[in-house]
Amino acid sequence: MPKMKTKSSAKKRFKVSATGKVISSQAGKQHGMIKRSKKFIRNARGTTTLSEPDAKIIKGFMPYDR
Repeated sequence: MPKMKTKSSAKKRFKVSATGKVISSQAGKQHGMIKRSKKFIRNARGTTTLSEPDAKIIKGFMPYDR
C-alpha cells in the first residue's frame, strides 16, 4: 500500500503538540488591523488550540503526526 500524503495547506498552518492537541495561529490577524480594536489585537497574540471536532478534521489531513 502506498504512503498517505499530508495536505500541504495543513502542514503549513497547524502543528500537533506532544499531547496530541492541534495548535494554530489566532484567527483574524492577517490583514485589516486598522479596523480591529486594540483589545482584539492584544487578545489574538500567539497561538491557540483547536476544539476537538476541528482537531479531528485536521488530524485526518496529517496522517503521520502524533
